[in-house]
Amino acid sequence: MRLQASDASPSISLVASVSTAPKSFLALILSFACVLSLGADFPSAAAARSPARDKKHKQDAALKGLPIAELSADEAIFHALNRLAYGPRPGDIERVRQMGLAKWIEQQLNPSPIDDKVMEARLQDYPTLRMSTAKLIAEYPQPKPAVIQAERQARERAQEEQRRAEAAAAAKKETPSSQTQGESSDAQSTATNQESTPQSATDNPSAPAPMKEPAMQSDPATKGAGKRDVLGGGDPNNVPRAVAEDSKRPPRVVAELAMAKVTRAIYSERQLQQVMDDFWFNHFNVFAAKGEDRFYLTAYERDVIQPHALGKFKDLVTATAKSPAMLFYLDNFLSADPRAAQRIAEERAMRQRMRRGGFGRPWPPRPPVNPQQTAKKNERGLNENYGRELMELHTLGVDGGYTQKDVTEVARCFTGWTIDKPRIYADFKFDERLHDPDPKFVLGKKIHAGGMKDGEQVIDLLVHHPSTAKFISMKLARRFVSDNPPPALVNRMAETFQSSDGDIRAVLKTMIWSPEFWSREAYRAKIKTPFELVVSAVRAMGTDVDTPLPLVQWVGRIGEPLYQCQPPTGYSDKAEAWVNTGALLNRLNFSLALAGNKMRGARTDVASLLGVDSSAEPKTALDRAVQVFLGGQAAPATVETLQKQLDNPQVLQAKLDDPRKQVDLGVVAGLVLGAPEFQRR
Repeated sequence: MRLQASDASPSISLVASVSTAPKSFLALILSFACVLSLGADFPSAAAARSPARDKKHKQDAALKGLPIAELSADEAIFHALNRLAYGPRPGDIERVRQMGLAKWIEQQLNPSPIDDKVMEARLQDYPTLRMSTAKLIAEYPQPKPAVIQAERQARERAQEEQRRAEAAAAAKKETPSSQTQGESSDAQSTATNQESTPQSATDNPSAPAPMKEPAMQSDPATKGAGKRDVLGGGDPNNVPRAVAEDSKRPPRVVAELAMAKVTRAIYSERQLQQVMDDFWFNHFNVFAAKGEDRFYLTAYERDVIQPHALGKFKDLVTATAKSPAMLFYLDNFLSADPRAAQRIAEERAMRQRMRRGGFGRPWPPRPPVNPQQTAKKNERGLNENYGRELMELHTLGVDGGYTQKDVTEVARCFTGWTIDKPRIYADFKFDERLHDPDPKFVLGKKIHAGGMKDGEQVIDLLVHHPSTAKFISMKLARRFVSDNPPPALVNRMAETFQSSDGDIRAVLKTMIWSPEFWSREAYRAKIKTPFELVVSAVRAMGTDVDTPLPLVQWVGRIGEPLYQCQPPTGYSDKAEAWVNTGALLNRLNFSLALAGNKMRGARTDVASLLGVDSSAEPKTALDRAVQVFLGGQAAPATVETLQKQLDNPQVLQAKLDDPRKQVDLGVVAGLVLGAPEFQRR
């Protein structure tokens, strides 16, 4: 079965992945409905509201202290849990209602007193999270090239044998008398071959992972993700050897980071903290597959991003600028004054002259040195990568008013900001010998504080610039309010940013206590990223997760491999990046696997959520699933599409002529989780 993504992504011709499980056919049907729905106007979710909600009503006591006039209490709480958290768990809406929404928000803005021991206990399974960079490098070393080559060849042989077996099985099933069956087998074989195609590992494990193949470049959601998922690929229930629990390979370090990220998002009571950690990591993105960064990321997230997520923006920028992860990723650790090599050579020669004749006798002459060879060996010039991204992506924004000359001058200011012993312990180091000592001019201001203070002066200049206040406020509003946030709200947030000296918590409070945040237009106006979708589905189902690696791999399969966005822009936060046929098929298949308990290490009790009695009546099961997972709000088109599946034998778990039918609650729940309304937050 071949789908043309004409409405959602015209440039993509995608073969639908129809697995051997019959439930995939239901996912395929609903997927097409989702494409048509999500490809339209996202804020149109508000159209599903009942006329009664348009009337003025007295504010519920649970909403006291908040400027909420257009949403009911349940809608407002649902909205807050989807924007300031990763979605509600069973019982969360009632719990927040009893506490009061404003009080819950205040707790999330000041999370330190919140007891999070349950989540922290789960993180004990990941020892690398507590290791220093030096210990990670020592205990998870890169394998030797010969070992990599042997493993690659063995993997390719196994994959080739698997392809042959699958091709033989597909050929055996195909019959000329049934054209439909032939088409289905062809689609399945093609999809299987796509998933099982060997993705050769580079012989140099420190090299950056290549980009996605050209066929996938038209998909904005996957653009920038490394071609080879360092956490594995294929079947999410399979554990690649390199990331297995007993593995001592570098990919295990990244795997534990990703599993911990998913665990925090699901189980942490400090939900806003987790949302902001994700926001800032994406803002100050670092690519795990670039050389030594796989060892540096643990300290980067633990010691740089997390402690500053709700603090002062200047402290966050300074911490990222000094982080070995950022220094390595954007190559600033190599940046030096082009004249530095000559100065160092002259200083060395002077020291040698001064050492002559300590006891009246000169030192033995050194062998002659070719000056050209020495210059080439020590050649180390100015690198502008960090200077450019610091202004374009981290502070001012692409329209922030800087020029190429400013980029060069900022790069000069950060010469000498480097890494001490990158492959041993990797600490930040300022090397005075590599620094450009001359005056610089950035945005018309003279920078000449001297040494390391030049870079610090640039950071101070940039974080206090009006363009930075506007740019950061716009990104926050886009993440929390809508893809195109109201300019008036962004302006008020920017004013708070400047008046509070870049206090992130204060800016968030201005945003949350605004009418725009609680407007009907903002309600369910955002599309969930793959990470948000996976985590929110697990939370909505109340799933008990013992092994989060399959969830990590599902996030990658849907289009957002964690820690593996190659460009410094990070993953997109706009709907257009995530709406395409392939991604929606994977979203629906994930929902069916989760709700149907087909995922390793995750158990869901759907009957306890929908009621055991609902298994006897399909419509009752569907109505309860819509109420539990969608807050009772689903567009007529969604309900109609879902209702058409209620007589399907796979939903009823019986043959068509069987008088006794038992509803498969997992299929019903999975289809509702795959509905357009659940894809929004």
